[in-house]
Amino acid sequence: MDIQIEKNNISDTCPECGGDIISIEDKKELVCSNCGLVISERGVDFAHSGKRAYTESEKNKRQRTGSPISNLIPDMELTTIIDKKNIQNPDLKRAAKWDTRMPWKKRNLLIATTELKRISSNLNLPTYVKEEAIQLYKEAFKKKLLRGRSINAMVAACLYFACRKKKVPRTLQEILEQTSESGKDVRRSFKALVKELKLKAPNTDPSSLIPRYIAALKLPIKIEHLSIKIVKTFRHQYPTSGKDPKGICAGAIYFACKARNINITQKELADAVGVTEVTLRSRYKEMKKFFHSLQR
Repeated sequence: MDIQIEKNNISDTCPECGGDIISIEDKKELVCSNCGLVISERGVDFAHSGKRAYTESEKNKRQRTGSPISNLIPDMELTTIIDKKNIQNPDLKRAAKWDTRMPWKKRNLLIATTELKRISSNLNLPTYVKEEAIQLYKEAFKKKLLRGRSINAMVAACLYFACRKKKVPRTLQEILEQTSESGKDVRRSFKALVKELKLKAPNTDPSSLIPRYIAALKLPIKIEHLSIKIVKTFRHQYPTSGKDPKGICAGAIYFACKARNINITQKELADAVGVTEVTLRSRYKEMKKFFHSLQR
């Protein structure tokens, strides 16, 4: 046991009164038997290390900790529950019954976390994005932004903001495809979130979306490199504020295919990226005019 090692390393007598030191195994503490001074505390118990449990009783005996604390759990797993067994007093029975009732705040967060986990699982979002989104949702709940708004719409808006903040390449359209709410409600919730919480929504980098579209269209790697180069040059010297990142990606890929003499139809490219052919042509014409002006 580590307690015995720790005891041998310290001393056999109390440094204050010289009394004998005793070991409290349950709390993993070394205490003076005379004055009560705690010599050492928070010892690490290695008694169960390396031992496997084969039965339920062995598992319960060797189990030391529960699940880790997470923001994705509504109550952080820190609740206390009144045991209903052997309660004879009717007042205590009534108290235990009311203790099981779930308040609105907890029920709201339970619905929100369930929806958030579902969308995140479908989109393969990392844990840090989910934690950022649920923290944002809790702040919105405290500010009473849920009044008159759907829980699922606010969850989708929080996820979209978290993706943009953490620079995860996910578009609003992808999140809308995973939720039952309308795009209008999600956008309205997103605007309220940014305005009321005074957040700065970073723009999505279109170059981070290009590899996915290149893989979907089965285009060569040289088109991917050229498209990314086109997007970075175009955004560096041309105002793209307010323009859909998907449209910029579509225009850059079409421009790169034209430059490398690779045949691809506008309809095929627009359907793969998720924009209209009109948007694709508009971005393509802007890029063509921009790069022609650079060559002069």
